[in-house]
Amino acid sequence: MYTPFLQHLETALNERFRLQRRPIPEGLEQRVSDRGRCPATIQSWSYQCPELRKIRYTYIDAGQVSQILNSVIYPSHHYDLPLLGIDFLSFGKVKNLVVMDFQPLFQDEAYLEKYITPLKALHDQYPDLSQDLEMKSYDANQYFSKYLLFAKTDAETVKTRVFEAFQDYLRLYFQLLEAAEPLTAPAEIQRVVQAQKDYDQYSAERDPASGLFSSYFGHDWSERFLHEFLFEDAVPLAAAAG
Repeated sequence: MYTPFLQHLETALNERFRLQRRPIPEGLEQRVSDRGRCPATIQSWSYQCPELRKIRYTYIDAGQVSQILNSVIYPSHHYDLPLLGIDFLSFGKVKNLVVMDFQPLFQDEAYLEKYITPLKALHDQYPDLSQDLEMKSYDANQYFSKYLLFAKTDAETVKTRVFEAFQDYLRLYFQLLEAAEPLTAPAEIQRVVQAQKDYDQYSAERDPASGLFSSYFGHDWSERFLHEFLFEDAVPLAAAAG
């Protein structure tokens, strides 16, 4: 379902950046599950380059039961750009949920004007993909922009409109990155470091996909995947309590 998206993401990244592989902890790069009605395979990739400190994307293929593509791009700590977050989930080709956003690290007016306002014109081209859906696990005012694409749609729209929006959002994000001036002040850089750590902590504690991972691949593996790969700067709650 999302193979064309995955291929476009890889092509777009390789055309613009000199990527190096980023290590994935042993045992987390790929796993196959025979639980449920259909075997499920999960595979992940991770890269880095001077401009982007962490590029990660994951594909879950459970045949007709589910198809999922998840990706987050973290800029270098020398850039205070938003993160690029992508979540495409299809269950039985009937239930299709798409989420894509420039995820702001800060909510002050100057920051939003600089990095989120440029998204408005593009967002306005896809009113059908901007539905007023309830966020059950997250606060819509934290780490999300008001120009988020968030929709339930059909499989044909995924192949057409969603794919077009995906390409457009990627293109604009890379344009903002190209135009960005690297930070030089240690305090400003440290502020970004902390903001990205806070994002990982917030996300690890709320990510609704952890239940899905557990159902396919078991609780222990899923906890490792969540804290050692997806949100590696998060501290597990048990460890924090200890």
